[in-house]
Amino acid sequence: MTSPAKFKKDKEIIAEYDTQVKEIRAQLTEQMKCLDQQCELRVQLLQDLQDFFRKKAEIEMDYSRNLEKLAERFLAKTRSTKDQQFKKDQNVLSPVNCWNLLLNQVKRESRDHTTLSDIYLNNIIPRFVQVSEDSGRLFKKSKEVGQQLQDDLMKVLNELYSVMKTYHMYNADSISAQSKLKEAEKQEEKQIGKSVKQEDRQTPRSPDSSSNVRIEEKHVRRSSVKKIEKMKEKRQAKYTENKLKAIKARNEYLLALEATNASVFKYYIHDLSDLIDQCCDLGYHASLNRALRTFLSAELNLEQSKHEGLDAIENAVENLDATSDKQRLMEMYNNVFCPPMKFEFQPHMGDMASQLCAQQPVQSELVQRCQQLQSRLSTLKIENEEVKKTMEATLQTIQDIVTVEDFDVSDCFQYSNSMESVKSTVSETFMSKPSIAKRRANQQETEQFYFTKMKEYLEGRNLITKLQAKHDLLQKTLGESQRTDCSLARRSSTVRKQDSSQTIPLVVESCIRFISRHGLQHEGIFRVSGSQVEVNDIKNAFERGEDPLAGDQNDHDMDSIAGVLKLYFRGLEHPLFPKDIFHDLIACVTMDNLQERATHIRKVLLALPKTTLIIMRYLFAFLNHLSQFSEENMMDPYNLAICFGPSLMSVPEGHDQVSCQAHVNELIKTIIIQHENIFPNPRELEGPVYSRGGSMEDYCDSPHGETTSAEDSAQDVTTEHHMSDDECEPIEAIAKFDYVGRTARELSFKKGASLLLYQRASDDWWEGRHNGIDGLIPHQYIVVQDTLIS
Repeated sequence: MTSPAKFKKDKEIIAEYDTQVKEIRAQLTEQMKCLDQQCELRVQLLQDLQDFFRKKAEIEMDYSRNLEKLAERFLAKTRSTKDQQFKKDQNVLSPVNCWNLLLNQVKRESRDHTTLSDIYLNNIIPRFVQVSEDSGRLFKKSKEVGQQLQDDLMKVLNELYSVMKTYHMYNADSISAQSKLKEAEKQEEKQIGKSVKQEDRQTPRSPDSSSNVRIEEKHVRRSSVKKIEKMKEKRQAKYTENKLKAIKARNEYLLALEATNASVFKYYIHDLSDLIDQCCDLGYHASLNRALRTFLSAELNLEQSKHEGLDAIENAVENLDATSDKQRLMEMYNNVFCPPMKFEFQPHMGDMASQLCAQQPVQSELVQRCQQLQSRLSTLKIENEEVKKTMEATLQTIQDIVTVEDFDVSDCFQYSNSMESVKSTVSETFMSKPSIAKRRANQQETEQFYFTKMKEYLEGRNLITKLQAKHDLLQKTLGESQRTDCSLARRSSTVRKQDSSQTIPLVVESCIRFISRHGLQHEGIFRVSGSQVEVNDIKNAFERGEDPLAGDQNDHDMDSIAGVLKLYFRGLEHPLFPKDIFHDLIACVTMDNLQERATHIRKVLLALPKTTLIIMRYLFAFLNHLSQFSEENMMDPYNLAICFGPSLMSVPEGHDQVSCQAHVNELIKTIIIQHENIFPNPRELEGPVYSRGGSMEDYCDSPHGETTSAEDSAQDVTTEHHMSDDECEPIEAIAKFDYVGRTARELSFKKGASLLLYQRASDDWWEGRHNGIDGLIPHQYIVVQDTLIS
């Protein structure tokens, strides 16, 4: 390689190195600029966060003040009420309680938003200020560290450049010395070649003269060779020296090159990452995390506080109860709502007679008038009952309108990227103007019709009350004038009381007794849901071993009692009808002949335990009795089967629930209708049986006992009554409740009516008289005077 070419190559290598170093230097500069920009962005972000929370704090404070003004505006009206006792009394009403809780919630939100504003100003914003100051200070120190690292890296690159130049220089010297050595070797070879040729050409002529010449020439040749050899030796030594320097320089260059590459790699891979992580970002994200978590904690606590207040309002809304408020109102103003004292007869000028005169000649007139009143009352009662049914149906329509569950507005908060979808969702809600107008028009029209019927019903009831009072007084006077004296002897009851701890569960016996006495004519019994609160209360009382339905009180909701009975059978761990006989019973439903169907059902059920059969017999006897009042309660055997089927007999898994449930309902209906043919009679199966008075008759000790209904009791007592007219004396009783006779033999009477009792028909029935008519009187509806025989 010629010297110019080598020089050109060296220049290219140096230029390439310079270019690479320049690129690294430019990268280092850009790195510092990038870090500067990051620092500026952080400062700007923290400044924006401070401005945001400062403005939000102002908004929260304004909102808090507006809420405070809103609450104070209405609380001031309440405080300004002159009658503070009236205000105190009103607070117990459930709507007023909701209103007070709503105002308290507004004040609570006002306090919470004030607290939130204070947290923003005095906690969160100072945190961001601190983070900003820390970030700026740490970045300056980080920049110093980064600059030092870059200086160290450039120092390493410069050292590599110096070593590389030294290597190139020594290597060039080595190559030059090598060339000179080769040139010397060529000269030596050339000189030796010339000497040999000359010696071969010269022939010896004379010994004397030529010898001297040859010696002289030979001396000259040797001298030249020695010079060349000496020059060669010097050049050989120079080459060896330069070669060694070149080798050492190359070694130093390779070592420096490896160290430089390692340093560059470390800087780019480790130093920069550590610089950003442990210097520039030192504590920044953690501090920002703490500040934002303070915001989250404040907002979540605000939301929790709001939810607590809303839960209280929701509980108050759930407890909105018109019946309880009416009771509280009447209790609060007892003097206002309590009935006035009865008007007493004010005799004129010494007339001391204070009773109707039923003697002749006015007796026949009174009899005729009593009959006219009876006839008119019968007509008015029928007419008023029809008005009542229409009024109640209209009332149910109004209640359906005002209780429609249109309060869920969650769809309005389902936001999407398209504002049109939000708008359409809101516009299609129940509160759209066309829907409101139509609903209001229907409601007002229905309300007008309801109040028309209500007015008609109340006027009719008032007239019936007046006529009934006159009729009762006339009938009482006429009846007392015709009464025959007799003595009253109590007949020993043929009915034995059931031990409720045996066979029939207390909850079943008590619920059925209550419904049989008070709810046989209750419309929708077992179909209409009762109050869940009352259902739970009654159920819990039974679970404690108490009987909340004991006694003669009739202040329980009938639908709730029915719900407790259904809930008991539905909650049995083992259903009343076991699953292992499901298919056998369902197979019976396919039989067209009702009598044949009942026979097969009986065969299947007789395989069940005795206790289960007794409970079934008791329950279905009651359901059969209840179905006989279907004209009043609207619950025929099929309707009762629909209500009781799912509770008594569950459809096994893997079966078609719809079709199987229809078969179950048909089966229960068949058992209700054919219960006497399906279940063993008391002679065949000893145990309690259902009595139509609502009680149980126990035949465990008397296998030959027979069930006596109210009609049977009436026949026995009537016979005995006629046999002992000369020995019995009637006693007087007062009606505690209204009672409507369910059969021709049962007497109807009003609360407070005076009744005459002849004889005890059973534990639950008396034979007696009311308004001149003999019949059966339920014991639970009356209070016997002091002469009651225990």
